[in-house]
Amino acid sequence: MKPGFYTIMVAQFFSSLADNALFVGAVELLRTQGYPEWERAALVPMFAFFYVVLAPFVGAYADAKPKGKVMFNSNAVKVLGCLLMLFGLHPLVAYAVVGLGAAAYSPAKYGILTELLPASQLVKANGWIEGLTIASIILGVLLGGQLVGDSFSSWLLGWDFPFIDTGIDTRAEAAISVLILIYALAAWFNTRIPMTGVELRPLPSNPERSRLGNLWSLAPDFLECNKKLWLDKLGQISLSTTTLFWGVSGNLRYIVLAWSAAALHYSTTQASSLVGVVAIGTAVGAVLASVKMRLDQATNVIPFGIAMGLMVLGMNFIRDAWVAAPFLVLLGGLGGFLVVPMNALLQHRGHILMGGGRSIAVQNFNEQTCILILGGGYAFLTGVGLDAYEALTGFGILVASVMWVIKKWHESNLLKHAAEMERLLDEVRQAELNN
Repeated sequence: MKPGFYTIMVAQFFSSLADNALFVGAVELLRTQGYPEWERAALVPMFAFFYVVLAPFVGAYADAKPKGKVMFNSNAVKVLGCLLMLFGLHPLVAYAVVGLGAAAYSPAKYGILTELLPASQLVKANGWIEGLTIASIILGVLLGGQLVGDSFSSWLLGWDFPFIDTGIDTRAEAAISVLILIYALAAWFNTRIPMTGVELRPLPSNPERSRLGNLWSLAPDFLECNKKLWLDKLGQISLSTTTLFWGVSGNLRYIVLAWSAAALHYSTTQASSLVGVVAIGTAVGAVLASVKMRLDQATNVIPFGIAMGLMVLGMNFIRDAWVAAPFLVLLGGLGGFLVVPMNALLQHRGHILMGGGRSIAVQNFNEQTCILILGGGYAFLTGVGLDAYEALTGFGILVASVMWVIKKWHESNLLKHAAEMERLLDEVRQAELNN
């Protein structure tokens, strides 16, 4: 791996660490300020909101600017969102601003991999990036849980600055203040990311249009890119798989918190450790996939998605933490082994069809739309009385059934479009051999 890859990894680690700790902090902030349960569930879709709204623009922006600079600016927006949360803006709105920063960050984070590394290293690179991201999720939710816990928050709130009234009076606010520093550290590492030498793709600039008009002209290009990936016989399978995986996984993060409280009677701090347990399994699965799988074998992992959905249903019968922990590790492992090769295949096809930044923006749009729809539905149903057990049942059935449909879809492609599928797979194998 090139040296710049490791700088990207470190920057991504700290940014993701703060993202996941902030989720726990925001849940606790809403809880302690007396907001209803459905608003806590709404944190997930609110984070996804700008991913969907800005999808036509952020990919082109990432391809038009040095990606290290894009990542730096994105972390600055996340800091702004944290500050707004501390200054009294409604936590859901402030959390959406953090989501805005994350929406701009993601196309640059993944798009730079296709610029920096050859195709033969994409699965390995994705394994390391996903493994490190999952490690940051583990440590992030644990950090968030500890920051809002009694002992650590008491120490933070005990800090006294002469002549300065910070206005930070609660455990959640103290936690968010610490996370601002972590975002700032991630931003500093962003400044150390090297230039890749890949030619930039300027944003459209027509003097006859306003700036808003020039930006809006990106929408047809984005829709065309989205169409290209969905029509590509390998792209459509990998995109549908990652869309479902992240749509469900994004919401399971909160559902596990709610389930832990209902099934195991856990506090926010205790429940955050179980979210970390799922992430441990995902990290192991991601690293194992990066070692065992090749790019042309990515579609072989589809049955793991069906198994993952069936395992989610099994959580309804768990009432013991000693059973829950290994079960959740295995569940996460299946997810990690599924998503890494599929993500790498999607990046490869997207880079060929339209460029790294645009393809990641299309991927984010589909995945975050799924998170937004599922999360919005879950928040609504929570408001009318849905409990954690019913949510797990619904999500488990959804994953297993949709992954079965994707499996049949891919098998149909292999039969009905045999020549095209063989050509595409040959291109993938050749790309690995050439690099």
